[in-house]
Amino acid sequence: MKQLLDFLPLVIFFAVYKLYDIYIASGALIAATALQLIVTYLIYKKLEKVHIITFVMVAFFGSLTLIFHDDVFIKWKVTVVYALFAIVLGISQLMNKPLLKGMLGKEIEVADHVWAKITWYWVSFFIACGLLNIYVAFSLSEDVWVNFKVFGLTAATLINTVLTVVYLFKHIPEDKRKEMK
Repeated sequence: MKQLLDFLPLVIFFAVYKLYDIYIASGALIAATALQLIVTYLIYKKLEKVHIITFVMVAFFGSLTLIFHDDVFIKWKVTVVYALFAIVLGISQLMNKPLLKGMLGKEIEVADHVWAKITWYWVSFFIACGLLNIYVAFSLSEDVWVNFKVFGLTAATLINTVLTVVYLFKHIPEDKRKEMK
């Protein structure tokens, strides 16, 4: 259910874009992201920081897109969000308080150097996605960018999540792996 809620604003953005245009889709994205926060809170009685940050970014850049009637703002939102994720993960690792370990370390026990590799991998991934977004958003058509944002970046994130889980599982000590089965 939670994953469905996470993808709902993206699906709504895509559908509204295909039916209307980038401006109406940006407004729909703002509304859908706000609705996502409300529904998530009503169901789970808490909000994750990533959802709040995403909503603030969507509301800010989406509003600028609507106010100035310029799609450049909504296109930059993707890169800014990825840059924020990369910065937060990188800083957490440099401060020896890896965020990924904090989020997943209770369920998955691996050595600190494994968490460091995973963290730097995701920092690199987010930077690459942000740079690729800039290229696609400002070198190719709007329609190509929307498809890239919705399908390309989503698929890349899902693939990297699976690769991360496989990598982590490979590094779980044998005795802990047996306990998981």
